[in-house]
This record gives sequence, structure tokens and C-alpha cells, in this order.
Amino acid sequence: MPGTRYILEVQPVLPERLKRLQELANDLLYSWDREVRVLFFRLNPDLWEACGHNPKLFLRRVSQKRLDEAAEDRVFMEDYNRVLSVYDTYHQERARPAITQLLDPKEDLVAYFCAEFGFHESFQIYSGGLGILAGDYCKAASDLNIPFVAVGMLYRQGYFIQTIDGHGNQVAHFTPTYFADLPITPAADAQGAEIHVHVDLPGRRVVLKVWKAKAGHITLYLLDSDLPENGEADRAITFQLYGGDINTRMQQEIVLGIGGVRALHAVGVNPTVWHINEGHAAFMIIERCREYVAQGLDFDSALEMVAANTVFTTHTPVPAGHDIFDYQLVSSYFGGFAKELGIDMNHFLSLGSSPSNQGGFNQTALALRGSRFRNGVSRIHGGVASRMAAFVWPQIPPEENPMGYVTNGVHVPTFLAREWANMFDMRFGGGWRNQELNKDFWERIDNIPDHSFWSVRQTLKSEMLAEVKHRVIRQQRRNGCSEALVERYTQHLMPHDTDILTLGFARRFATYKRATLLFSDPARLARLFNDPNRRVLLIFAGKAHPHDLPAQRLIQTIHEYSRRPEFEGKIILLEGYDLSLARKLVTSVDVWLNTPEYPMEASGTSGEKAGINGVINLSVLDGWWDEGYNEENGWAITPHGSQYDSTYRDREEGQELLDILERQVIPLYYTRNGHGYSDGWVKKSKNSMKSLLPRFNAQRMVMDYATNYYTLARKQRLIMSGNNFARAKEIAGWRKRLDSSWPRVSLRRVDKAPSEIRSGSVLSLRVAARLNGLQPEDVLIECLVGRELENGEFVRLDSHVFMPEKSNESADEIIFKLDLNPRLPGLQYYKIRMFPFHPALSHRFESGYMIWL
Repeated sequence: MPGTRYILEVQPVLPERLKRLQELANDLLYSWDREVRVLFFRLNPDLWEACGHNPKLFLRRVSQKRLDEAAEDRVFMEDYNRVLSVYDTYHQERARPAITQLLDPKEDLVAYFCAEFGFHESFQIYSGGLGILAGDYCKAASDLNIPFVAVGMLYRQGYFIQTIDGHGNQVAHFTPTYFADLPITPAADAQGAEIHVHVDLPGRRVVLKVWKAKAGHITLYLLDSDLPENGEADRAITFQLYGGDINTRMQQEIVLGIGGVRALHAVGVNPTVWHINEGHAAFMIIERCREYVAQGLDFDSALEMVAANTVFTTHTPVPAGHDIFDYQLVSSYFGGFAKELGIDMNHFLSLGSSPSNQGGFNQTALALRGSRFRNGVSRIHGGVASRMAAFVWPQIPPEENPMGYVTNGVHVPTFLAREWANMFDMRFGGGWRNQELNKDFWERIDNIPDHSFWSVRQTLKSEMLAEVKHRVIRQQRRNGCSEALVERYTQHLMPHDTDILTLGFARRFATYKRATLLFSDPARLARLFNDPNRRVLLIFAGKAHPHDLPAQRLIQTIHEYSRRPEFEGKIILLEGYDLSLARKLVTSVDVWLNTPEYPMEASGTSGEKAGINGVINLSVLDGWWDEGYNEENGWAITPHGSQYDSTYRDREEGQELLDILERQVIPLYYTRNGHGYSDGWVKKSKNSMKSLLPRFNAQRMVMDYATNYYTLARKQRLIMSGNNFARAKEIAGWRKRLDSSWPRVSLRRVDKAPSEIRSGSVLSLRVAARLNGLQPEDVLIECLVGRELENGEFVRLDSHVFMPEKSNESADEIIFKLDLNPRLPGLQYYKIRMFPFHPALSHRFESGYMIWL
């Protein structure tokens, strides 16, 4: 129709009785309080879907008539008031004693920096696993009422919306976000003026607006460069998550790290612990050093002060995943900054140096050097990260260096299906929500009658099949498929017929995740999928990065298999993967597949979300599953070591995957009792829930950080800052002496200890240490005692410390002695090593130096 279309939005006026709907819509607590979302859904289900589950947008578009009706609806108002009562009670709760014993709400504050936050599909400032993990972390921090703020960026254009065309090509759609639709407000000072901060880029100053979002007990601060004071290019810095070229990435990380620190100070927030979640925010270290230098500290002392209360979490298991900037680019952005720090550019660049990236400034290296508390995100990944970061502590065995781990967890209220919450309310009472960390409590899942348990699982599957069918029909019709073809593609997506074993694979598409491993033997897979008495359905979903062409080819491969006659309607490839679809799939399929190439799965959390809902994991023993698998709660694919080439590994692990499906998974699911369900399946599903729920939830994760990292960082800050930063200055000077002296330090044996002694006898050990100007108290000499395994590996079982005895003046050496009374019987081995020691170090091997005899 010709003519101009003008937009007009008729906005309702909230009835007085429903005024607090606006308050609920402006608190991200709705992203994990299902009952809040249900209020909006009940007002108009179709509009709720059309608004993308966005409460704030919904309230602008719902009809006045419907609101007026709801205000007079007794049932609705009862539910509304009940939700408000729970909401108010939540906000009135104080921190639990377990928290206040670790962090003082009046004195302490954790600042958590991340490039993305995945709270909810209506708040598109996330792309995938990192953001969803960060969102879960914030939610759990709120639930535990930890003193906590988060810092990120407010993107005009979040991550892309995905469609898949008729040829299996991923099509990325970038749509702008209107801030009026989001649960955010401008941060303001005491006079009500908007708070702006700035960062300096080459030849110009960029102004940043600070926004804030309420998320239960915590506040999320977000930075926005799209302001009229900035040039067009600078307005676009915060335009797109992970968008633009290397210059844009550099600018975004300056905004996040440097601008984030300035934003917190501008709003009057002074953290006592700083947490860098992945290296994107590492420039915060530089800004905080600049602040201390401005107070009169030299740079090295300032770095000690900053690192003392900085926690760094790395999520990346491969070197290529880290942000690396060319030295010339870094110099162009930070030349003036280095002068403010009182150091030359070479010194500045050395903070980001790493042996595998000569000439590149590695943000992970900066984060490692600018923090004293570091961790990977699973036990395996902690080991991988220790080896990757070994260059920071070159003489320390990787297994002993300061890199630890905290295994990721998922936010139970967000990802536990409503049906399970209702079941728990009925069976366990409402108090179950306070028992997330109590392993013994969840043993009572066994008390749920098997038929009731199976019924909940089938109900969830029915709802999921209905949703998947709706999505497939919409997708295929848009791609021009005939109705006959659409019917064939959806022939097994019948909500009333849930008796079909349903496998799920949904996550970011990347080559190392090996989404196509299941197709290693297509003929065998076709045979398994075409048994009319034991039907199998496989659902895929996920996005590939727009620049990751190999990952996009995986999507095309899956599309091609789904079009083959033998797999038609049995392999489903869904488009538009987001948090909403993720919640539907992880709660409802029967088996969750995960097939990463070992050891490249840092943690993985989708399987945790599935497992807490009774979905059974079938996964490679990598990431979190290596810790979660107990033989009774799922199936494990044993990974092959890196000594095998990838072709061989893929073939062997693909065959093992098919073996498990054919010989264990499918038979167990279809072995039915006289009541129409599988006893063995229910047992394994219950084991999944009760074993994973208390161990892999986000509250446990946050408590691990609070106990093992935040409290230590808080203490280290106090140590370093006391008496006008005396310890920070002392450690900085000690390190300089160490760097100068250690290359010429040596150690040798001066005893003639026997290789055999009688039980109860003492082994007298003597070593001579040439300390090259260091003092005896600057070093620690240790004797490690242990056994030797068949493969020749030494296993430490005991340790003893040498004490200084006397000087050998002619040789300029210090004699250290140890009278060893072995506690182990029989054949054993011992090793002797020396390393620097200072009582104020955050980790005994922080110096990175060690020599062995």
C-alpha cells in the first residue's frame, strides 16, 4: 500500500492497584523469578511472546482494558500480591552467617568485570557461555546477598539473531536495542545529574555514560559510548558485542577495563576485591595502577598493591582464544598512559608478553601478572590453564604454580523446570530452596515415586515437542518448503506421543565441540534411528560466530544429514538459539550429548543444566563432567590423549559414542516394566538430579570464590596497604633484588648421605647455597619424599624444610641442614629444591623461581 507508515504506540496507564508491576519490570530479578514472569504472561500470553518476554516493553503495549480487568480480577490480584510479598521478603533478607563470616557487608565489596552478561533473552548483552555464566554468577551473588557489583558494557546491538536458510546457511541478523525497552536507568549523582566518565584514545577523549540495572540485591553498571559528545566512530565502540576490527576490540576493552574502574569511583563505589572474568577487562589493572602512582607509589609498588586484591578467572583452554594486540597498536593507545605510570613503553609492553606471541600484547598475560589469585573453571581446565600460564612462573612445576580452579555451576532457580519446582514444593516443602548446598538433602529425590518422576519428565518432553514443532514449521515455511515436506519434517514432533528417545545437542558451534561426531558412521546411525520399535529423535541448536566459517560449515553438514531420507524428521536443526530455547531443551530432552575434543572444554554448563532436570548426560570426560560422572548418573566417552592425531581420535570416540547409544542408552530407555516406563532409566535420571544439583549449582560456585579467593584477596589487600603501603613497597623492592640475584644463585650437596638406613635412624642432609646477595631468610630449601610409579613418575607424599646452619666463608655459601627421620617405610625417593620465600607472598611460589638438585 502506498504512503508513509507512521509509528504510534498507545501506552496504557497502570491502575493504582497494579502500579508495582513497573517495579517488577525494572528489576532483573524477573529473569530468575518465574512467578514474576508468569504475572505478565497471564495478562496476555500472545503479546508476551511477541515482546520477547520483555516485561518493560510488554507494559507499554498491553491494552488498558486488560489491565483494568486484571485489577478487578480477585484471583489475579491474589497472585499479584503473593508475588509482591515474596519479592519484598527477598529484598529484606540479610546476608547469611556463612557469608558474613567471609565478607563484611559494611566494609567489603566485590567488583565483577565481564564483557557480557546473560541474564535473560530480553536483555541482549550476551553471546553465549561466558555471558550466561556471568549472569548466573550475579544471580547467585544476589541470592546469597554477597556485597557485590558487576561492570559491563551496554550494547546498542547485542549478539545476532540467527536464522538458517533452506540450504543450511546461517544468516546473522543484527537488530538495534532500544534502551527504553530495557530494565536500566542512568546512574546519577546526589544532585540527580547523569554520571559520565571518560577514557582517552589516540588524539581524543571519549565520554561514557554510566547506566545501572538492578538485579535483586546487586547492581550492574553498564558503559555506553553512544553520546553526542563523541565522534561517529567512537559512538560505535559499544555498538556491537564482539563486533568491528582489532581497533574496535582494543577500544571496547579500554572502555570496559579503564572506563569501568572510573565508573565505579564516579558512582561512589570503592571495591575491596576486584574480579576479572576473562581477559577482556584486564586493562582495569593499568588504570588502578595509575591511581596508586598518582598517590605517590612507584609503578612496581602500585602493581603489587593492585594485584593483591585482584582475582582473575580464565575460561579459555586454547592460546588462540586469548586477546592479543600488536605492540605497535598498544603503543599508539598507551604511550601517554605509560608516562603517567612512570615507566617506559618496553616495561609496559612486558606486562603483556608471552613466549608464544612474540610482538603481541596478551591480555591474559596482563591479567596473570596483575592478579594474585587466578583460576580455571574446572579441575581439568585448571591443569590446562596452569600449563598455559607456566611462562609467568617459568621454574615452577605447572601443577604447583599459583593457578587454581573453581568448577562452574548453574543457577538452579533459572534452569530448574517449573514442574520440578512444583514437585519439590509438594514433596519437600518450600524450604528446599535453601538446601542447594546440602548434598544429603537431595538424597530424598529417591523418595519420589518412580511413576510420578516419569510423568514429570514426559510432561516436560511434551511441552518441548510442541515448541520445537512450532519452530520447525515456522522455519520451513519461511524457507519455502511445501506443506507435505513440512509434515515429513515434523512427523515425530507430536506432543501427545512422547514415547520417543530424544537426544539433545545445543551450544555454540565451534569445531572443537565436534557437533558432527555422531555422524562418524552414517550407516550405523541410520540403522539405530530407523528401528520402528525403538524410535530416536535428535535435536540440534546453536549459533556459530559470524566470522567462524568452519563452525558454520558444521551447521551446513547437520542440515544436509537432516535432509537425507533416512534421517528426515529424525534429525532436527533449530534456528534462533537463545536462553529461552536453551531453557526448553535442557529441561526436556532425555539425553544430553556433549562431544568436545579433550581437553578443550574449559567447563561446559549446558550438561549441568540438563542434569539437574533429570536429563542424562552422555559426554566426553572433559570439563565439569570429569568431576560429575559417577557411573550411575550418565554415560562417559573416554577421551584419547593428544598423542593421537585428530582423525584417529574422532573415529575411535565416534565409534564409542555409537556403541554406548546402541548397547546401553537405547536398550535401557526401551526396557519397560508393566507400568509403561523404564525402571532403570528412572533410576539413572534420579541419580543425575541428586548427584549434580548440590555440586554444580551457582551458589556453590560463588561460595567457592568467596571462601578460597575473595577472603584471601581481601586479607592480602589489608596486608599490602597497611602503614602507608609498606608491605607493597617491601615486596616490590624484594622482587627487584630477586630478579637481579637469582640467575647466579646455586645449590649443591655437601653431605655423603647413605642410600640405606635402619628404621628409626636419622638421615643427615646438608646442602650449600650460594645466595648471591640474598639472605637465608629470603629462601626456603625443601626436601620432598615420595614413591616412584611404574612409569617413573615421582609422587610426593611428605616434605621437610632445611634450616640454615653456618657460612662457608671461603666459598661464599650458606650451609643448610636437615636431619630427616623418614616417615615412610621401605623403598622411597627424595628430591631437594630451593625457592624464594617471603611471608607476605600470596602464594609460596609467586616469584616463579626454583632450582632443583
